[in-house]
Amino acid sequence: MSAVPPVRKELVVAASAEHAFKVFTGGIDRWWPRQHHIGSSPLKREVLEAGVGGRWYGVSQDGTECDVGKVLVWDPPRRLVLSWQITSDWKFDPDFSTEIEVTFTAEGPKTTRLVLEHRDLHRYGLAEPVIRGQIDSKEGGWGFILQGFADEAAR
Repeated sequence: MSAVPPVRKELVVAASAEHAFKVFTGGIDRWWPRQHHIGSSPLKREVLEAGVGGRWYGVSQDGTECDVGKVLVWDPPRRLVLSWQITSDWKFDPDFSTEIEVTFTAEGPKTTRLVLEHRDLHRYGLAEPVIRGQIDSKEGGWGFILQGFADEAAR
């Protein structure tokens, strides 16, 4: 186990856990920021396939697909674990992986606490502080990305 702590984000969403899970997974294209992609042309669509082994990828406007990772745990509406196979050079590498765990805890019929933990950042080696800064930033990191999700889930 690494001594490098994960990036952790927590927010309360104005939606049931079931709805929040569905929007996070099947509705990812509605809230994923278009500027967050590693494809060769602008992002047209973001896809997260349901179930363990499902692909997580983007489709660029030129029609090419660019993998991000895959589904490791699929436990609706409580928990989702994804691999993030993006290197410090912001390129997909099937032999590289960090993990993102997302939990959805109902706090009421239309209120859900979402906790996202991006872990195994030690695998970035010397680039870890830079990557941590990027994925933890309020301007473009997980906090920014999750706010878009929360807004979409509350609609």
